[in-house]
Amino acid sequence: MTDRDTPTSNFARLPIVQPALAAALALAALTHGAARADDDGAFRPGNLLVSRSVYQDPGTLTAGTTQLPPNCVPANCVTANASGAYPTVFNNDIVDASFGITSKIFLDELTRSGDFVRSLEVPNSMQRHVGPSADQMVTSFSSKSELALNLSTDKRVVSFMGYLAPVGAVDVSNTNTPFVVDATNLVPGTAYRVAATVDTRGHFSFTKTDAYSGNNGRAAILNDSGPTSFFYLAGNAGNGSDPQPAGVIEGAGAQFLGQAHLPLGAQLDPGTPTPLASFNVTQLGDAADKVGKDTNFRGLTVFNNVVYYTKGSGGNGVNTVYFVDTSGHDSTAKMNPLACPAGVGLPSASATLPAAPLVYDAGQVPTKGVFPYNMCILNGFPTALKSKTAFPFGLWFANATTVYVADEGNGTTTFDAASNTYKAAAAQTTAGLQKWVFDTTNKVWKLVYTLSAGLDLGAPYTVAGYPTGNNPATGLPWSPATDGLRNLTGHVNRDGTVTIWAITSTVSGNGDTGADPNKLVKITDTLAAAVLPAGERFATIRTARLAEVLRGVSFTPGTGVPPDRDADHDDHDRDRHDHDGHDGDGHDRDGR
Repeated sequence: MTDRDTPTSNFARLPIVQPALAAALALAALTHGAARADDDGAFRPGNLLVSRSVYQDPGTLTAGTTQLPPNCVPANCVTANASGAYPTVFNNDIVDASFGITSKIFLDELTRSGDFVRSLEVPNSMQRHVGPSADQMVTSFSSKSELALNLSTDKRVVSFMGYLAPVGAVDVSNTNTPFVVDATNLVPGTAYRVAATVDTRGHFSFTKTDAYSGNNGRAAILNDSGPTSFFYLAGNAGNGSDPQPAGVIEGAGAQFLGQAHLPLGAQLDPGTPTPLASFNVTQLGDAADKVGKDTNFRGLTVFNNVVYYTKGSGGNGVNTVYFVDTSGHDSTAKMNPLACPAGVGLPSASATLPAAPLVYDAGQVPTKGVFPYNMCILNGFPTALKSKTAFPFGLWFANATTVYVADEGNGTTTFDAASNTYKAAAAQTTAGLQKWVFDTTNKVWKLVYTLSAGLDLGAPYTVAGYPTGNNPATGLPWSPATDGLRNLTGHVNRDGTVTIWAITSTVSGNGDTGADPNKLVKITDTLAAAVLPAGERFATIRTARLAEVLRGVSFTPGTGVPPDRDADHDDHDRDRHDHDGHDGDGHDRDGR
């Protein structure tokens, strides 16, 4: 599996799947498949948008027979240990570390209290009108780092990432991209990665890229505030041996991608990936690690003209929060960013958003990576190599001195049958939602507390139709438990509180915990609090059904665009109106 990590629109149509799933998905179709009768086809500004994927058996896997990865060289092949039936299909990850199956993407509009409004299906190969050369995109069902959702800089569209591939394709998430090929990657085949946007009317645009060869793109933000629109991207690259090809290194981490305005089939090959920024652990005085893996980024946000990234997984580099420095470099031979000559610092008060890709020395790529470096660790955040306690994923700034960071948890599946608990998950003290406050005197960010009450870390929960008992392949219970949080978004309320929505991570006995049905949760925190307030608890507002996963959460396109006055009404006001279908902000669905 990958760690991970002419516009068309259609209302969701759930796939035809194996009989065992039919009843559960028929229920999902009744409650998630159709918009309301008064629906005008537009997203309502101020609502939530959640990315969801639904598994479908590709019908190509036979336990004990099928060779993986598809079209593998005999010396590199392994034999599938499970058919395509969900969820046992993901036991194949035990024998094939690159195992994954592409699946449909749905964008679900919800009220802030979690009530369903409508679902939009991203164009894919299972739709009758979508041919091989048509606009389309899929995700890798079990790749937990994928499908983050982000409002663009002018808030008119939401951006996300996936693959140019058909539904039901095996191991696409670790293929090379077409023009960045690593001969040591054991997964044959190629597939473009794709950055997509959806606007207020549900119209999509797609831009293909050769970045993230061997791995996956996780997040995208479209900068559409100027005359030219382009993406900031986050992801990981490489699935082969060290040393990695230059194109893989150049196509990792933080990427810059100009938005295409033609259908995918009419777009030329995008060419060499275009790095936006790069970090190397040598900036901290540490010995060089595997080049290109120091920028295994997952979280991405923009605040006050600064682009921020997180790294929280992988066996290399530093799991922490980073920012892109646009203030230039010092005059030393190391050419470190001015904002952080030792690899740690703070953004300049006069920072501007990156408007052009990083200019780097191509001759240094094999040994130093993308150099000179222009990224820094945000002062106060972890700097330890290969941390076993820090797993940051999404981040959201409430203001210039308060940032909330979702910590995914350590992923350890240690289970105690006597207490029916995943003990390592339950014992965590920093998994969940971390609140960091900036110390204006000492110029450093400090962790003041972690919100986890109500997440029930390590406690198994049930999902209708999901197996009970233990998975024979792992010896652990099928039932998932929350391990932490991944993507998130938030809103500052008029009463001095903030409300935050987040997607959970899981641990379980599944062969790939990225395929577990997970949750969308919500919490309200006192913004000014520096000590954990009593009584603040997460509430679950949606749980993925059988053969579903939830991935990203943002506000709907158009939220915050004048004359939408969303910021004038807090979440308590909106929640009182959500139950009867009214906006709670006095505006119709277009914000007018």
